[in-house]
Amino acid sequence: MSLEHSPIQFPFSLDPIVERLLRVRTLVISGEINQRVASDVTAQLIALSAENDQPITIFVNSPGGHVEAGDMIHDMIRFVSPTVRMIGTGWVASIAVLIYMAVPRENRYCLPNTRFLLHQPAGGTGGTAADIDIEAREIIKMRERLNRLFAQGTGQQLERIEEDTHRNFWLDSQAAIRYGIVGQVINSVADLDSVT
Repeated sequence: MSLEHSPIQFPFSLDPIVERLLRVRTLVISGEINQRVASDVTAQLIALSAENDQPITIFVNSPGGHVEAGDMIHDMIRFVSPTVRMIGTGWVASIAVLIYMAVPRENRYCLPNTRFLLHQPAGGTGGTAADIDIEAREIIKMRERLNRLFAQGTGQQLERIEEDTHRNFWLDSQAAIRYGIVGQVINSVADLDSVT
């Protein structure tokens, strides 16, 4: 991961650390996934993609969060033309796993102590019985869609994903490799550089 400066220029003020990371084509997704995070990541991906087609590296450490915000990041990673490399660290949970799996398995890395959590989406709505019924049907549709995406991304049978995500399903880095979530565990930048 070279630390050479990119010629990219930003017409707006950035946090100095974020600006430095963008100059080396690196993004960090950390904390809860929400609309603000999705907007920031999307803007950064578009800016880096417009600059050139050199690879982008994304570090992910997140408990998950809002599904549609995660969908936005997942789809945007797949939309841009540069190759994106994902590095999981800490924990990658819930919708953050979908973001992590937006890239082909050979571009999915994690650090040794990373843990992954798959589970079904949860809802918490009130209101009339009709509204609660609509919300429940939408959650079922969302669960089915996410399970299909997890099955495609891991190579597992859909039935296995449905069974495993019925409750919290934790995997350490080695189990995540066997399951098809992770492509390779790396220990250092040198490990990453050796595969590029």
